[in-house]
Amino acid sequence: MGAEVIVLPIIFGAIFGIFYLYISSRHKERLALIEKGGDASIFYNSKNRKSHPIWKIIIPNLSLLLIGIGLGIFIGGLLHYTFGVREDIAYPGTIFLMAGIGLFTGFKITQNLD
Repeated sequence: MGAEVIVLPIIFGAIFGIFYLYISSRHKERLALIEKGGDASIFYNSKNRKSHPIWKIIIPNLSLLLIGIGLGIFIGGLLHYTFGVREDIAYPGTIFLMAGIGLFTGFKITQNLD
């Protein structure tokens, strides 16, 4: 029996465990709120709360991530061919750096949506 047979149940078990903990803790929080006589309206979306559609958040973040990855590949190629930086250092380093900068920029843009 190979390791791949063992890994699959571990992955499914971890996913099940995360969902189980999420649902059981949410249930316990709601029961504690009911016991204390609290208002349960915090669990429902209110009409007066201003929220943006999910596509206005996902599309800028995804586009800036892909732009960052593309720039990372381009800058990694420049570093490798122009400055002689080793290929296994130039490409992953600049791809992760530029992708992180893109995600941070997307985060700041979504903060300023209000």
